[in-house]
Amino acid sequence: MLLTTLTPTSLSILLFFLFLVISLYLLNRSSRRYENKNSVAKAYDDWTEDRLLERLWGEHVHLGYYGETTERCDFRVAKEIFVHQLVHWSGLDQLPHGSTVLDVGCGIGGSSRILARDYGLNVLGISISPSQIKRARELTSSNSECQFAVMDALDLKLADGSFDAVWSVEAGPHMPDKQLYADELQRILRPNGLLIVADWNCRDQRFQQLNKIERWVMRQLLDQWAHPEFASISGFRDNLQKSSYNKGLVDTDDWTVYTLPSWFDSITEGIRRPFTILALGPIAVIQGLREIPTLLMMHWAFARRMMQFGVFRARSDAFQDN
Repeated sequence: MLLTTLTPTSLSILLFFLFLVISLYLLNRSSRRYENKNSVAKAYDDWTEDRLLERLWGEHVHLGYYGETTERCDFRVAKEIFVHQLVHWSGLDQLPHGSTVLDVGCGIGGSSRILARDYGLNVLGISISPSQIKRARELTSSNSECQFAVMDALDLKLADGSFDAVWSVEAGPHMPDKQLYADELQRILRPNGLLIVADWNCRDQRFQQLNKIERWVMRQLLDQWAHPEFASISGFRDNLQKSSYNKGLVDTDDWTVYTLPSWFDSITEGIRRPFTILALGPIAVIQGLREIPTLLMMHWAFARRMMQFGVFRARSDAFQDN
């Protein structure tokens, strides 16, 4: 009887708060809090095996690039544009064909395949998730210059100075030791090598501390997606520069504005492709709903500059002179 007396506006508000309560309950019941590298591997194994993200977002789990234009583009297209923009900004397109690249945190190989196909690079993609590597191999043609291996980014089973370039997108937040991460990325680079990193970063709290609400949101962003901590842009730049394996100049930029629409687009893909979710069954529907609050909090955090999208390139003097 009560529902029949509510106006459409009141009913919408009631449903919204009901959704919020259910979402918060699911968040608290199913936290993916970081415990160790195995908890990260399990989270990505689960995301890969249910195929929900792949069906919705395509072969790239990372954010898209929208540039300065107000005209929107397809989310999957924006993800591919992101790869090309990062290639051009970093100077990776200056490397000769056949150059070797390590893709750290390669997901199911979307970026690795673009680097090999469009830029003639010889790519080894690594992930700590066995399911991601299995899927990356399934999606990659036998004549591609891509290979994939399960490997821990903090303990790379690779020789010093063995790659012309290292590429890592949105892997850093999963690393508990940012200095070791910076060391390993540069250790395997040749003396004239090129490092390219893009990551979710937090605001530098030396200059502005988080308030009470921001601290609560930050805890959710860490716990829901197996993140031990976020580095600031300046903090990770310092990690790269003070590394004993540092290859020279470290440049940074902030791409928060260019990538911000990705968070809403991550959600609207489910609206644009509802049968994609429904075809995977009721568990996929629940799982999709479970991710929405975190995606909304990510947008909120990036929009208010509590979080920032940092890009980094480290180049030796020898490389810059060529």
